[in-house]
Amino acid sequence: MTDSSLRERLRKALPVAMKARDRDATTALRATLAALDNAEAVAPAEGAQGSLAIEALPVGVGATEVARRALTEPEVEQIVRAELAERETAADDYERAGHPDRAEKLRSEARSLAAHLQ
Repeated sequence: MTDSSLRERLRKALPVAMKARDRDATTALRATLAALDNAEAVAPAEGAQGSLAIEALPVGVGATEVARRALTEPEVEQIVRAELAERETAADDYERAGHPDRAEKLRSEARSLAAHLQ
């Protein structure tokens, strides 16, 4: 992963947004970074949740740990775009429901994400 990767740009932008007290950007960046982390999670192996008997459980520190998936740059971009689209869709829904303040908050979050996609 290079320093100019999208994920690194998002990580670097988070403390900047926090120091600037930009709540919308902070919220969007935290949620997007969490979505990226969640996408790297590995599904448990088949049969891993079979017996819960003590003698059948793995023993030792890290005995059940598995390496996380490594996302490619296009996968990271796809997740960020999905987060952005989700906010825009929700903003439209709030607008139609008569909540322009909530819609603007989500659009602000979407703009802060869109700035990192260029």
